[in-house]
Amino acid sequence: MKRFLHLLLLLALVPSLLALPPRLRAERPGPVVLLLDAEALREEAQSQGKSLLEVLESYRPLGVRGVAFPERLVKDWVGQGELLYRSGRELLEAGLPAKPNWYYLRGNRELLELLQAAYDLPHEWVGPWLGFPLDVQAFPAFYPLEEVRAAKEAGFFVAVRPINQRYRRLDASLPIVPKEADAVVFAGLEALGYPYRLEEAQERVPVPVALIEGTPQPGLAAYREKGILRLFSLRYEWQLTLTPEEAADKYVLAARERGHQLLYLRPYPYRQDTERLLARIQEGLAASGIPLGHPKPREFTPSPLRLAAWVGVVSGLGLLALGLSVYGPGVAFLLLLLALGYAGSQAGALLAALVFPVLGFLGPRNGLWMWLRTLGYALAGTVFLSALGSTPETILGLQAFKGVSLTLLVPPLLVALSFLDRNYKETLTRLFLHPLRLGEVALAGMALALLLLALLRRGNEAPLVPDLELKLRSLLQDLMVRPRFKEVFGHALFPLALLLPWPRWVQNSMLFLAALGVASILNTFSHFHTPLPISFFRVVNGALLGVSLGLLGVMLVRRLRAWWLE
Repeated sequence: MKRFLHLLLLLALVPSLLALPPRLRAERPGPVVLLLDAEALREEAQSQGKSLLEVLESYRPLGVRGVAFPERLVKDWVGQGELLYRSGRELLEAGLPAKPNWYYLRGNRELLELLQAAYDLPHEWVGPWLGFPLDVQAFPAFYPLEEVRAAKEAGFFVAVRPINQRYRRLDASLPIVPKEADAVVFAGLEALGYPYRLEEAQERVPVPVALIEGTPQPGLAAYREKGILRLFSLRYEWQLTLTPEEAADKYVLAARERGHQLLYLRPYPYRQDTERLLARIQEGLAASGIPLGHPKPREFTPSPLRLAAWVGVVSGLGLLALGLSVYGPGVAFLLLLLALGYAGSQAGALLAALVFPVLGFLGPRNGLWMWLRTLGYALAGTVFLSALGSTPETILGLQAFKGVSLTLLVPPLLVALSFLDRNYKETLTRLFLHPLRLGEVALAGMALALLLLALLRRGNEAPLVPDLELKLRSLLQDLMVRPRFKEVFGHALFPLALLLPWPRWVQNSMLFLAALGVASILNTFSHFHTPLPISFFRVVNGALLGVSLGLLGVMLVRRLRAWWLE
């Protein structure tokens, strides 16, 4: 039966691999555009007595081909002197027939007429003053349209950042998205029209919209048909803690390893630092073969061959059922129910992530052949996971993979279950009556701590990532596609566990921890917004680096043991 299941698994690999090229084509990096924030650049222009366009042109030789215009608020126009703002009580004291609890604006007539038409609010004119019953200082008030037109005519990629506001009208006559815009980057924490007017708002957005890395914006998925461009930016407060070179490396990494097409930049307080930032970004993009240009939404249609991956997943589930000596069929059935009930349409991908990291641990412990076998099963699982889980929504980051934490928790537990033999009651009884030793308690505590560490901290901004690891990550990603530390650690444990004469319980403990690293391989590929080649090389680099460190560890332990026994 196992041979038959292995044959089905191998046969399913072929169409599953053939289902991946459409995604690979859609994930080719670039072209990217460097977008400077117009409002952040305005101070530099004013300090030099130049127009915004003149300052933008001075950055063009450094690779800047785009500009982003955040939508202004009423108070911004007041601060600029285009509008005057007074309360109704102030106007009453000046002898005008204003309402005491209203708020009034005066100034640029064209802008005032836009504001009059922009909101579903009562309004009145008191001479040249336009009044509203609400304090409108924090209301969105469009863009400096002349600057938007000038930037477009000069050949810059123009992005606008409209603000969602519940009172604003979404009329076609209003420049919520000017005709010059090439892309929309929603400002704030929600998409335009969210939550009740998304359908109406879609009609006002004729261009692609940006998905901002690390900033969920409810309602963004409604604009999927407009096209999605992935955007990376640094919080300005954090950027100021980084050198221009450090910040530039993060932008290059985002374009190279996460497929971002819009790199949203804010200048440093000193122009020299901004020039260093832009020069380093250009160097990094050129070294990575990523062109500057006019980004387009990436189109991706999943291949129907992907469905063949279900055959491979079910075959893997059958191998798990046969390989576990204790309740194997029952465990496999529960996993199937868990995946179908929890992940829904992503059930096949989740099953692949839960099952395939375990299969290599179910065979004989024949040295490094066991490591190769485990790695082979894991890589087969990544093919099935990628084939079934790759959709336009997941590779763009609009839909997250359901069960990311489960992919790190369940496989090690299944590996631990595989350590029990058929007479598991006697085994558990011996384990219960086993006299504890301090060393065993320490090793068990270390194993639990490592398991919790792997589950509780993920990503660069997790609170439990030490500074030393962040520095090592930065160093490694300059040299290669950086492997994940969990994978390096897990692969390193295989030689240590299998090539040294440990007691059985020590070997089992080390293999349990190694299972974390193998599970991380599938977890790596479950981040569908990361391009497939990047995930592949991350896994390969982790395996090679990890097993090399493990073999060095074996030699060191043997030397220490020989010295201790002298």
